Amino acid sequence: MSETFFSLVSTYGAYVIFASAFLSCLLVPIPTSLMMLSGGAFVASGDLVLWHVLVAAFAGACLGDQCGYAIGRFGGAKVLKFLARGQARKAALARAEALVDRRGGLGVFLSTWLIAPLGPWVNFIAGGTGLDWRRYSLADVTGEAIWVAVYIGLGFAFSSQIETVAEIAGNIVGLIAALAVAFAMALWIRSVLRHGKQAR
Repeated sequence: MSETFFSLVSTYGAYVIFASAFLSCLLVPIPTSLMMLSGGAFVASGDLVLWHVLVAAFAGACLGDQCGYAIGRFGGAKVLKFLARGQARKAALARAEALVDRRGGLGVFLSTWLIAPLGPWVNFIAGGTGLDWRRYSLADVTGEAIWVAVYIGLGFAFSSQIETVAEIAGNIVGLIAALAVAFAMALWIRSVLRHGKQAR
C-alpha cells in the first residue's frame, strides 16, 4: 500500500499532499502522515521543492481544521449528534470533548500533533462547544506547524528508510493515543468517585 502513496506523491506532488491533509482533518481515512513522509523523501531526492511541500501540507491541515471547527460551530448539537452514530465514533467524540473541556486551547494544540488521531474530532467539538475562535486558531496553527515540520523533516532525513520510519511513527502515534485514552478514563473514573463521595 505504501507504494501507492509514494506513486501518488510522485505524480501529483504538493497537490495530493494538500488534499490529503485537508480531507484527513474532516474524518476522511487518509494516511496523511505517510504522505508527508513521502513528500519529505521526494524533497531529499530533488523531485519536489521543500517550500511547496511545507506550504501544501500546512495550508491543507489548517484549512481542514477550520472547516471542521465551522461545521461544529454552525451545525451545533445536530452535527455532534450525527457524528456520534456508532460506539466507536461516540467514544472518540467523548474523548475529544473531555480533552477540550479540561485543556481548552492546549487540548487543541496537542490534538494536532501529539495525539493526532483525535484531531478531527477535537475540531468539531471545539466549534460545537463554542471554544473561542481566536484561541482555537492560535493553538491549531501552532500545533499543525509542528506536525508538518516533524513528518516532512523525518521524510527528508530518512528518505532511504521511509517505510521503516513510517511504521515506527505509526506505532508511536498509536501508543500515545492509547495512553491519552487511558489518562482520560482515569480522570473520568476519579471524577465519578469524587461525585459519589460527595453524594453520600
